[in-house]
Amino acid sequence: MLRQTICSAMVLGALVTGSGTALAENRLALVIGESAYRSVTPLPNPANDAKAMSKLLADSGFDVTSVADLSQKEMNRQVGDFAGKIAAKGPDTVALVFYAGHGMQIDGENYLVPVDVDPQREADIPLQAVRLDDILNTLNSVPSKMRILLLDACRNNPFPAINVTAGRGLAMVDAKTGAPGTFLSYSTSPGAEAEDGDGSDSPYTTALLQAARTPGLPIEQAFKQVRLAVNKATGGRQTPWDSSSLTDNFEFTPGTGPQAALTAAKTDTGKRSVDDWRRLLQGKPVEAAHDMVVNDGSLEAYEAFVALFAQSQFAAEARDWVVLHNRMMAWNDAVTINTAASYRAFLADYGGSDLAVTARKLIERLRFKPSVMPVVAAAAPANFALGPCTTPSAPPALKKADVAPAIEPATPVIVKKVDITTRRDVDPPARVTTLPARPVQVANEPVYRGPPVVYRPMGLRMGFAGGFGGGGFGRGPMGFGRRF
Repeated sequence: MLRQTICSAMVLGALVTGSGTALAENRLALVIGESAYRSVTPLPNPANDAKAMSKLLADSGFDVTSVADLSQKEMNRQVGDFAGKIAAKGPDTVALVFYAGHGMQIDGENYLVPVDVDPQREADIPLQAVRLDDILNTLNSVPSKMRILLLDACRNNPFPAINVTAGRGLAMVDAKTGAPGTFLSYSTSPGAEAEDGDGSDSPYTTALLQAARTPGLPIEQAFKQVRLAVNKATGGRQTPWDSSSLTDNFEFTPGTGPQAALTAAKTDTGKRSVDDWRRLLQGKPVEAAHDMVVNDGSLEAYEAFVALFAQSQFAAEARDWVVLHNRMMAWNDAVTINTAASYRAFLADYGGSDLAVTARKLIERLRFKPSVMPVVAAAAPANFALGPCTTPSAPPALKKADVAPAIEPATPVIVKKVDITTRRDVDPPARVTTLPARPVQVANEPVYRGPPVVYRPMGLRMGFAGGFGGGGFGRGPMGFGRRF
């Protein structure tokens, strides 16, 4: 009996310790709701979404800063102040940003849209909006345990002047190419548009509020539930997307006891191939198979579903998802490589897509990109071989004008000693002087002339490379960026 009592006390102590550890970390949140847009129709739900998320996060142990209807200047200031709070709390801080409002992609870069934006052309957005990569880089500029960005920002483009030429939704961002410890979620798939919803909250926020309250549910598992709930609520028109480079566990609502153990047991982090998914889905009822695929959200799962259930009521939805996913992956590759050839390759496969106009525009812009190949060629040794089996060619003979004449060290000049005791009107005795030798130009030695001065046109920025900051996100024309 005594032994049983001691064991029970040890288990209880372990559970309490585990719960205390989960809450010991610093939790900071910045919640932004943009509803009162001035130049277009206001959005009703972001204000409600922000209030509901603020309450949820406060109940989950976050120190919440909740702001609404910010201008560009105010949004930038709030993000900067938030980074300052993270720095003050220390590196054991979970930093979360929730944004509800308009968002869009321009030239492959994502922007959050403040309420004071009034663009007349695409070029106005980078000047008036807030670049997502800048937020990511700011958060990564200070040490923290993890960064979580939740964006209910994929609503339709409301600006008539640019909604024909700009791509739909948000461009894909791969958190794995940035600093470790980042989780990014969109309210729908990259390149798609989300619904504002008919209720008091958007479908995405509604699903998130429910999943996040489940005790002991890891964040990756929570967003699997969010995907499925939003997909069902919108009749398959909207499926959230996320990307993660987290290295630590995170739960919105820390759990203890049997519930936490049960939740952890349900978590499946293994990655399956298409063949694995076909075997797993084979023989399942179509509704159950569809739910499994949406919950997982991987390309392999969707491809297996399309192959097995090509005649089902969910087949068109699954095929559209695969096509959109492949298109956005191809677009991400094109803007990451950022060459005329990469954009032409995209156009060859997706010349009729909403991103074709942007691809052609970037090809035209790249006409002004300076080529560095001549510089590389000039700096390469004359006997440089392309491969191990290449026979080195003899160095070409240089013209006389190409070789600087060799100058041997000068012979010391000795001046005759003068008796200065009797001659005070003569010049002081000359010192022994040696002229420095000039370097001899060897015939096969390359001449480095230095890099040329390169003009970089406006709008083509160096960037993430750093992405979410510190090691930022490598995003195409932006610079989580690789712009020239």
